[in-house]
Amino acid sequence: MRESRIFPTMLPNNFKSSLAYMQSRMGERLRLFFVCILVTAILAPGCSHMNEGSQAKSTFEEANVLFNRGCYLASLNKYEQILVKYPATGDRALFEMGVVYSHPKNEQKDYRKAMECFQRLIKDYPASGYRQDSEMMIFYINNVPVKDALIASQQAQLETLRQDIASKGNEIAAQQKKIEALEEKVFAYAIQNGSTAEKILIEKKERRLMLISKGGVLKTYKIALGGNPIGPKERAGDNKTPEGCYVIDSRNKGSRYHLSLHISYPNERDKKRAKQLGVSPGGDIMIHGIKNGLSWVGEYHAEVDWTKGCIAVTDEEIEEIAKLAPIGTIVEIKP
Repeated sequence: MRESRIFPTMLPNNFKSSLAYMQSRMGERLRLFFVCILVTAILAPGCSHMNEGSQAKSTFEEANVLFNRGCYLASLNKYEQILVKYPATGDRALFEMGVVYSHPKNEQKDYRKAMECFQRLIKDYPASGYRQDSEMMIFYINNVPVKDALIASQQAQLETLRQDIASKGNEIAAQQKKIEALEEKVFAYAIQNGSTAEKILIEKKERRLMLISKGGVLKTYKIALGGNPIGPKERAGDNKTPEGCYVIDSRNKGSRYHLSLHISYPNERDKKRAKQLGVSPGGDIMIHGIKNGLSWVGEYHAEVDWTKGCIAVTDEEIEEIAKLAPIGTIVEIKP
């Protein structure tokens, strides 16, 4: 008569959900490792000494309860008691001890001791139904250190790459600060000497406006665009910011958006496109500040595209731009 074997990995109430959980949480190494355990639990016979096995049953159950609570050391102590009091069930005890020692959730796992348990079982219980399963477990455990070493090596490489990226990021940030500081000096010098910008370059994708003078950048600003920013403006009400070459043709100091510089949209190309589409090209495209009464938003306004097609900066920034961009300044808007 064979006793059904129960060991720590076979205690979940729902076998299928337990297996699915394990497969989703473990890597290939541990998944293969514990598939072996699951198969073992179903197919391998237990101890043939029914009488002594019956006496040891309650101790096995106590060991299993401790295991399920994560009390691995206490569970192993119970198995040690079984080895002393009920040597006829020692093969089962040794097998389950090997499982506990090698279990992935056991933070004090010890593959060497697990191997000793399986090897002792094979030596002391050559006819045990656990022998073949122990040999299989030995095979898998022998491969664990190699795979652990590979994983550790890969993790070390990843950490090195992360540190390199962080270092590069710090270098880039430091360089950016130097660029900004230099821009401020150049800009201040331009203001003091009455210089003007030759061109305003707007890059929609980068959400960036640059004042250009003598081929160099005087200053760069973050901007917000129309609420439908991708593609050139085609018609009135499409909430798109134009793309093309224009000029500053007027300014409004009494603007509802603090201060505004009017752009000469639509140009001939825009008019032609609108005519082909049979629509009005629209107009009133400006570079302006924040809506009156909301200046406290400051630079955070640029986190979203909120205009109806205009280019928006902060109130302080539009004042700077206005000082260096007189009527007639070229405005180039790129996609």
